[in-house]
Amino acid sequence: MVLDYDLSSTTSNAATSMKLPQSQSGSDICSPLIQDDGDGKVLKLRFDVSQYAPEEIVVKTVDNKLLVHAEHVEKSDTKSVYREYNREFMLPKGCLPENIKSSLSKDGVLTVDAPIQPDALLGGETMVPIAHN
Repeated sequence: MVLDYDLSSTTSNAATSMKLPQSQSGSDICSPLIQDDGDGKVLKLRFDVSQYAPEEIVVKTVDNKLLVHAEHVEKSDTKSVYREYNREFMLPKGCLPENIKSSLSKDGVLTVDAPIQPDALLGGETMVPIAHN
């Protein structure tokens, strides 16, 4: 069963910040946005950017945030149109920016897939080696 969530809204002029819900253990892994794709866990996000041309859309990461930005400017002698779309999404622990992929469908749906490293699924426990002097 595939669950996709559309993270867009009809009013998209203000930046929105979203964070995955955290489970009792403090891990970001318990979310309907995170799916098992057979090879591991993947954060799957969808954005409706159908009002923008592909060259007007930018997807990037800054620190642990995914940023989606689109801007449309249209000017003529009689009118001017300006439209902007901004979304910020906090990435869960274990998402490496270099592994994130995005694709744009013909109907204007931007899909972002962010694989989660298997080490992140183990929770917050890390063994610290003891140096013997």
